[in-house]
Amino acid sequence: DLPEHFGRAAHPPPTLTESSIEILAEINHAPRLPPDELQRIAADYRRSGADVIDLGCIPGECWTEIGAAVRSLIAGGFRVSVDSFDRREVTDAVENGAELVLSVNQSNIDWATDIPAEFVAIPDTPENIDTLVATGVAMAERGCAVRWDPILEPIGFGFATSLSRYFDVRRRFPDVPMMMGTGNVTELSEVDSSGVNFLLAAICEELRIGSILTTEVINWCRTSVREFDAARKLVRYSLRERRLPKHLDGRLLLLRDPKLHALGDDGLRQLANRITDPNFRIFAERGEVHLLNRDGYWHGDDPYEVFDRMLASVGSLSSEHAFYLGMELMKARTALTLGKQYVQDEALRWGFLTVEETSAVERRKDHRQSRTGSAPSQSSGEET
Repeated sequence: DLPEHFGRAAHPPPTLTESSIEILAEINHAPRLPPDELQRIAADYRRSGADVIDLGCIPGECWTEIGAAVRSLIAGGFRVSVDSFDRREVTDAVENGAELVLSVNQSNIDWATDIPAEFVAIPDTPENIDTLVATGVAMAERGCAVRWDPILEPIGFGFATSLSRYFDVRRRFPDVPMMMGTGNVTELSEVDSSGVNFLLAAICEELRIGSILTTEVINWCRTSVREFDAARKLVRYSLRERRLPKHLDGRLLLLRDPKLHALGDDGLRQLANRITDPNFRIFAERGEVHLLNRDGYWHGDDPYEVFDRMLASVGSLSSEHAFYLGMELMKARTALTLGKQYVQDEALRWGFLTVEETSAVERRKDHRQSRTGSAPSQSSGEET
């Protein structure tokens, strides 16, 4: 671990930029949203890695303004698809620039072949794969661009069997373009979505499924597009280089850290005996938070109790100092709870969700400089 300790990994991480899976990000109930909200969501999706913005329409209703919505998005530089079985909605969307339609099956193939756009073919019912084959073949025979989606079912409602249908279609039709809608699993499973998205990305990469449809409706899926964007690049590299997807990229490690470093009981006690200044050092390891300065060494699993014992020994603290210690002790406790590495004055690592922090030392230094107008100091001393 010495190279990592000094900031130099034994093997530099690869640059993960290549992907083979296109991300369609659906805006659900798009007809209910004003134009500026459509633009905002589309922009968020694009920043997260989406390639195509999918306008999710409402069954049984006809969105008469869909043409204007598509034109506006395309003017903003977005690629657009439309999720509808309504002929007028589809026609208006395609006439105004939508490039892909979700979806076509035996119920609408009679008019779908007249629409100059690519379609996603689906089975009439998820278990009836023969209708998917019939629709996909018929569309292709009539010169229509089409990608096949056997439909991924929710867990508890035929998930494994539906997954096997993707394998079956790829085995029987090795060259047809395919798509997978992931929302039935990510949105309908009350688990953190990053690992789910990674596994689905791996399946898509191995089966050469060239596109996925995802969305971010329920709160635990609020970063699904970013998760899949990271996952598709990781699995692409892993398969191409025949390397395990391990120690390559930490962006999907949102909950726990890959490694924990600890001083151990002897190391902490030796450090406590060497400290001669009043500045506090804080550590989190072996189920406890550890607080040290020249006046003592306090540790325990309850930050409040540790703080109270410290306060009884050192006397009163300034409100600023007490706030700082409270913040850091709470970060340390959070790290213990989740199995994360705590480093004093640094942000906890949350993969691609990490928000960097300005340490209390730097904040005070910047504050002093702003009052005096002096140039930034090059020193790195602590004064906590």
